[in-house]
Amino acid sequence: MSAPVLSRRLVLEAPVRLPDGAGGMIESWASLGTLWAEVRPRSGRERSQAGEPVSTMGYRIVVRGAPVGSAQRPAPEQRFRDGARLYLIRAVAEQEPTGRYLTCFADEEVAA
Repeated sequence: MSAPVLSRRLVLEAPVRLPDGAGGMIESWASLGTLWAEVRPRSGRERSQAGEPVSTMGYRIVVRGAPVGSAQRPAPEQRFRDGARLYLIRAVAEQEPTGRYLTCFADEEVAA
């Protein structure tokens, strides 16, 4: 297997819950750092959400490996940001036994 071409800079973000001042919580996102990545499309689909069409595209995003527990290791429910584009991470797997690279399976949703 050849080494991936890590040519895209993505910002790794994690969800944070903050008090809204009225007894509830709001979700925000905190930057964990920038990672170089290879981004490849997988498959897409269109569905209806609240009566509006939404296009969901799956991506395979490869980044350098990081130890479990490191802030630089992507995890499910985190996301990558590429400018205005957002990729929600669904699953993460080590690409090979040595853990040099991680494969993140992510989805991007946009109004169709």
